[in-house]
Amino acid sequence: QVQLAESGGGLVQAGGSLRLSCAASGSIFSINTMGWYRQAPGRQRELVATIRSGGSTNYADSVKGRFTISIDNVKKTVYLQMNTLKPEDTAVYYCYLYGIVDHWGKGTLVTVSS
Repeated sequence: QVQLAESGGGLVQAGGSLRLSCAASGSIFSINTMGWYRQAPGRQRELVATIRSGGSTNYADSVKGRFTISIDNVKKTVYLQMNTLKPEDTAVYYCYLYGIVDHWGKGTLVTVSS
C-alpha cells in the first residue's frame, strides 16, 4: 500500500506564490517518476509537471517559467514551487507517483483570486 500525503494548497492572490509538497510512504519498491496533475471544475485532469528520480523534468506549456518541480529521493517527497500564479491555475492539484504502477494522492485545492 502506497500513501501520498499532499500539503501546501490554499488561497492566494494573483501574482502570488505557493509551494506544494507530497510525501510518499508505504510499500514503495522504487520511484520512477513523481509529479503533479491538476483538475479545474468542468475540465479534465491535466499534467502540470513531472520529475524522474534522476532529475529530468517535464512541464506543461502553461506553467513553464512559473512553476518548478523538485524531488528529494531520500525523503520520497516531491515539491512544486508555483510563482506568478494566475486565476486559471485554480484547480485541485493531485500528486502522482509511478514506480511499478500508478499511485495518486487525494488532491489539494489551490485557489487563485483575481
